[in-house]
Amino acid sequence: MSVSKVIKQKSYEKIIFVLHRHPFTFIPVVLLFIVLLLTPVALYFMINSLYPQLFLNTEIKTTFILFGSVYYLSTYLFFYVRFLDFYLDMWIVTNDRIVDIEQHGLFHREITELDLYRIQDATATVQGFFATIFQYGDVFIKTASSNTNIIFKNVHRPNHVREQLIKLADEDRKYHMQDIKLDMN
Repeated sequence: MSVSKVIKQKSYEKIIFVLHRHPFTFIPVVLLFIVLLLTPVALYFMINSLYPQLFLNTEIKTTFILFGSVYYLSTYLFFYVRFLDFYLDMWIVTNDRIVDIEQHGLFHREITELDLYRIQDATATVQGFFATIFQYGDVFIKTASSNTNIIFKNVHRPNHVREQLIKLADEDRKYHMQDIKLDMN
């Protein structure tokens, strides 16, 4: 499915950015997943070396296989949910608006739209050693409304994104100047 169908793109709209989290930010989850997968194997070899007669008993062996299966299914589900949260979070910036699509778990998605001319401030932050080296960080977008602030989390080149957003907001504000004057009256 194309991005233009997801956001119901208007005829005059052009997609400027489709932003996702930086891939480097998913590496800790992958490393945790690998550790969780290797833990039962290490535990099996440790128990087998300490108590070699233990796994000769059919009931005990079946119980370990059952608990191992439940453990691996839970681990795969954990990884799948984290991957979906990482992969399906996206921010789409057009020449008219910002669409914030956030996935929370398997069955919860939030979609927020913000007109560019309503942006009052955009701030980019890069915190940490790896964020500085791999050039990713957060972009905070503030509006006059207290409930419509949007955060682009761990996006690549946040300073460039912030600069482009400010330019786009200024251009869109010029176009919507009549609407802004009507809102003030």
